[in-house]
Amino acid sequence: EHMVRESHQDRELGTYPRESPSFHRRFTTLTISREPRSKRGAKDGAVGTSLGCGSASSGAPTAATATLFEPGRDGQTPQVVVLVGAPGMGKTTMVRKVMVEWREGTLHTQFDFVFCIDCKAIVLPVEASVADLVSQCCPGLRVPAGKILDDQKRILFIFDGFEALGFSLVQPEAELSSDPREVKPLELTLMSLLKKTVLPEASLLITVRPTALGSLRRCLKGECYVEILGFSAARRKEYFHRYFESPRKADMAFRFARGNEILYSLCVMPVMSWTICTILEQELCGKKNLLECSKATTGMMMFYLSQLLRHRDRDNLQVLQQFLLQLCSLAAEGIWKHKVLFEEKEIKDCGLDQPGLLPFFLNERIPGEGEDHGSVYAFTHLHLQEFFAAMFYVLEDDGERVSSLGRLEKDVNKLLESYKSRKDLNITVRFLFGLVSQKSVEYMDKTIGCRISPQAREELLEWLQGRHRGLSHPGQALKVSEMDTFHFLFEMNEKSFVKSALGHFTDLDLRDTKLTLYDQMALSFCIQHWAGLACITLQGCSFHWQDHEVELDVSVPCSGVSGAGGHANASIVQRQEELPCPIHLLCQALRHRDSVLQVLRLQWCRLSESCCTELAALLAEHPGLACLELGDSSLGDSGVRLLCEGLRTPGCRLRILR
Repeated sequence: EHMVRESHQDRELGTYPRESPSFHRRFTTLTISREPRSKRGAKDGAVGTSLGCGSASSGAPTAATATLFEPGRDGQTPQVVVLVGAPGMGKTTMVRKVMVEWREGTLHTQFDFVFCIDCKAIVLPVEASVADLVSQCCPGLRVPAGKILDDQKRILFIFDGFEALGFSLVQPEAELSSDPREVKPLELTLMSLLKKTVLPEASLLITVRPTALGSLRRCLKGECYVEILGFSAARRKEYFHRYFESPRKADMAFRFARGNEILYSLCVMPVMSWTICTILEQELCGKKNLLECSKATTGMMMFYLSQLLRHRDRDNLQVLQQFLLQLCSLAAEGIWKHKVLFEEKEIKDCGLDQPGLLPFFLNERIPGEGEDHGSVYAFTHLHLQEFFAAMFYVLEDDGERVSSLGRLEKDVNKLLESYKSRKDLNITVRFLFGLVSQKSVEYMDKTIGCRISPQAREELLEWLQGRHRGLSHPGQALKVSEMDTFHFLFEMNEKSFVKSALGHFTDLDLRDTKLTLYDQMALSFCIQHWAGLACITLQGCSFHWQDHEVELDVSVPCSGVSGAGGHANASIVQRQEELPCPIHLLCQALRHRDSVLQVLRLQWCRLSESCCTELAALLAEHPGLACLELGDSSLGDSGVRLLCEGLRTPGCRLRILR
């Protein structure tokens, strides 16, 4: 594939490599905004936090490549468009989409020729003219390069991954070229294109990471900045449906991600949507559903990290490990101090100013007009900062990290003690449990070469046991009444750890809680391996298998097939009918052979007739169950008849039914 690609609208020149069918099937429109937030003066720090794309601020976000070369507020059509986005936000994908739309003649028809330079992969000559650049990189040209360059307004040059060129953007003005046929050192030729001393009427589209934006801005004039904000809520769902060819699998995968607030928030980043879909696809392979999914959030984050670092400094693992240790230290100090923005001095003091690694984890915010301080940095997502903060506490290290913010001890107990009064530490603690699982320890060692300390496991176990003992009243049954406990244990995903953590408790007591699909999976996993569980109280809890707001949004197609829009409502209703009853996971978990459950309280849970088949089966198969409370449910006559079938079975030993 030519790294400088060219084609012509009359299809005379057939050198453009056609995109694969999967690209067309999976492409999902990204939300973009004119002028990046850094230039608009926003102070929100981490890109794509839990607010997602909805917080895009003053410049109204749009969602199409068609707007790239549209006239701005001043009525002027930009000749230079700079597309800004962190790694994995979809810059190259948007460039590919521009090329596809142009080749098909659906958009960007003002250009007769488009030359796309992949700065990350191309090997360019030391010296060249603009004409040489066009000829050497597109040897199949039938039209002489000189003739092409005569009509400047009909040409678009695309530089994808501009920061990868790696040369100085400070070049003497007097040495820049004005003749497209003049041979100059490559840096001067490319600078001449940027500075518009050569081909001043040609258009440029440049993709760049935020960390390289500052130096590029000083070279350009009259440019328009466009920031990729990622996937909106509706587009996240659309991406899942485009990724999976099966609508059933797409629905299941999206419900899984939608029920986990961390994963769903991370899906604003296209690379994270891809990561999650890739892992869930593997989980679904050979299985009918995701209800036994073993991949918790931490596993997905580690896979994402391994993909980021796959080709980075593999020859020098020590440099990579040292960088990660410093990065984790910075993240942890930020979490403790409610800090998401870091000054350039802090980055340098921590030894993180490494161009080959830094842009994958931190975005640079360039100071706007009138701001005199230096650049500031933020993690590409708040949840990534929380993940690295958790890593700080468990990564083995030769010495403690020291940074400009002072000394931060790797004291897991201090973090857990602080969690009592600081619930904003919830996600960091959740990742902590995930990182010390045996699978995580092996994965980190094998793929990234980082060792995780086993000491934290015992501290986490003691904390969980002591936490709920303190919440139970003297003389009463020891009960677990915090949903986050089940999230923590599900994140670790180890049966033996669940048995140890919950072995001394007999009661589960949750009240007035909205249980998402992910909550129910966590709860069911723990119930299955909780040997001494005798009483479950879920008073006023509601069981949700989908997010109603998202399910009712039929503005986006439910599959990659066009023309099906008229049946969108019907397909959603059909898939809703296919869903199991709301308490399916709970009843399934309670059927394990070692269960000693005696009391099940589901009053004010608004259960319907659809739950009665599951309850009847539970009554028939669970001889220890003595008390069942279903107050304020809408079971109906037919539901009660189903329940009676369970009561008649020889295995039923129920004594109290309310």
